[in-house]
Order: sequence, then structure tokens, then C-alpha cells
Amino acid sequence: MTTCEKMIDIQQNSPIELLQNLDFWKSGEKISHISIPGESNMNLVLRIRTNLGSYILKQSKSYVRKYPQILAPISRIEVEHRFLELLSTDPYLASLSPKVLHYDSKDHLMLLEDLGEGSDYLSIYEGVRQLQPDELIRLVHYLMHLHQLQVADFPNTDGMRTLNHEHIFEFPFLEENGFDLDQIQLGLQEASLPYKRDAVLKAKIHSLGQRYLKTGKILIHGDFYPGSWLEVFSGIKIIDPEFGGLGDSEFDLGVFLAHLDLAQQDEQLSKLVQETYTLPLDWSLVQQYRGVELLRRLIGIAQLPVSLSLNEKNSLLARARTYLLS
Repeated sequence: MTTCEKMIDIQQNSPIELLQNLDFWKSGEKISHISIPGESNMNLVLRIRTNLGSYILKQSKSYVRKYPQILAPISRIEVEHRFLELLSTDPYLASLSPKVLHYDSKDHLMLLEDLGEGSDYLSIYEGVRQLQPDELIRLVHYLMHLHQLQVADFPNTDGMRTLNHEHIFEFPFLEENGFDLDQIQLGLQEASLPYKRDAVLKAKIHSLGQRYLKTGKILIHGDFYPGSWLEVFSGIKIIDPEFGGLGDSEFDLGVFLAHLDLAQQDEQLSKLVQETYTLPLDWSLVQQYRGVELLRRLIGIAQLPVSLSLNEKNSLLARARTYLLS
């Protein structure tokens, strides 16, 4: 893009006329309604209804949508586009993923198939819902198919990996990071201090973080948690792979298991993950990634709508340390 070309900057309140002028629409297709399909952390996401159909429009910005003060690589939409393009070659993965209808690299825009009205799985953090075994098996099968995809080329993801690295492996463990955990839950700041002051634990986390920063050979989702699982009429779907890339399959599994812990899911479901995922894995590495994901979600900035008492969080923090150091 030359300096005289400006990116089309779409916002939640952008007028229909602006969106109608995009080159995405069929002849005679007219936009009738624009809405917000759900909470989106990274990108602008709109549901656009026309006289011919319903679509999801995504645009990446140079910052994180939920936290505008945090800069983020605008090229992440390219990563998501390539990720979904690769998944379309596998019938199982394609059945669980939105189809890409149009992609505009200049304006960092992507038009996706609308998978239908639904909701993510964030409600499981309320502690009143258990994932069903068939749902969990479908999620594990998604990861197995994903981790076996042959990837000839993939966009550079160093920027997104660096961003994620900071918020997983560094920021939560800084004693003076300016983030008052007592604003989240009274007593949580003090509860975090032993983990921020534990030199052995922090050395392990640093080493794990250096591994995470390296480009791997296996395509991973990179953010495989309930906010990326969509429940619609046709069943569970997987969305938002902007943190996808070539890395450790163990990372996806560790994040998955950590969120089962955070959502107070039955221990049998964690065992079912291990029984169902039959590809070669270093389960010790899975547990390490599980531990650091637990810690960063409990004492980092990326907080979740969990219904956990301080005692329950203390118990999970201790468990996370064991996962990392066992």
C-alpha cells in the first residue's frame, strides 16, 4: 500500500453505505442489517445481512480490539486467511470451520460464511455446565486433523507469537506490572506474589517461553479455548485462529486442558482428552504449557469470566506450579 492509499477503516457503527461499497457483493445484493455477532478480542467482527444472505466480516487493525492500547500485527488477518485456506483441504476440518468467501489483503478484510446464530462456550466458566463427551471428542479430533495437515508454506507469525509470548510468559510474572489483581478479586494480588517471586518457577517459564517463540513444523490453532469454540444449530465449530501458525502440538493440548481446569470440568474429561488424542506427544510438555496457561489466565491481564473463589484460584495456582515443575 502506498502512502497515498488509506486503508478502509471499518468500525462497529460504520454506515451501511461504506460497507455497501466493498467489492464483496454480488450484482443486485443490498445490505439490510449490520450487527455484532459476539465478543471479539482481537479483530473487528460484524454480521452483515443482505437480501441474498448473511456473512461475517472481519478486519484486523494495528491494535487489539478489546485493548486498544496494545499494539498488534495488522497482518494477522493474512494468517487467519491462510489457516482457513489450508483447513478447507480436509473435509473434517472444513466441516468445523467457516468458509472464506472473499479476502482483501490491502484493507485487511475477510468475508466469511456465517455459521449461524449461536454462542461461544465461555458460559462453561460459570461452573454450571459440563462439556459432553461427544463435544470433547469432536474438539480433540479437530486438533488431531489439524496437527496432521501438510503445510508447504505459511505466513510469518513472529509478530503475533511475540505478542502472545509477552502476555503468557512475561507480563503475569512481573511483580510490578501495574495490573492490580485486587481489582479482579480481593486477595488475588497477594496470592500471586509467591509465583512472581519463585525463581525456579520463573526460570522454567522463561525456558518454555523461548521454546514457544521458535517456529515449529506442526500447524496449531494457537488459542484453543472456549472463546474459540462456537455452538450453533449444526454443532460445534472452531473460529478465530489468528494466533495460528507452526509450533508445538503440545501447546494446543496444554491450553485445552488448562481451560477444562478453569471451567471446573469433570476430571474424566481431561482423561478422555489423553485417551482420544493418539498422535505422538510429549505429555510432560503438554503439562508445562497447561501450567503456564493456568497461571497467566489467573494472574495475567487476559482474565476470564470464571466463577472461582479465592481458595479455588489458590488451589489452581498451586496445581499449575506442579504441572510446570513435575
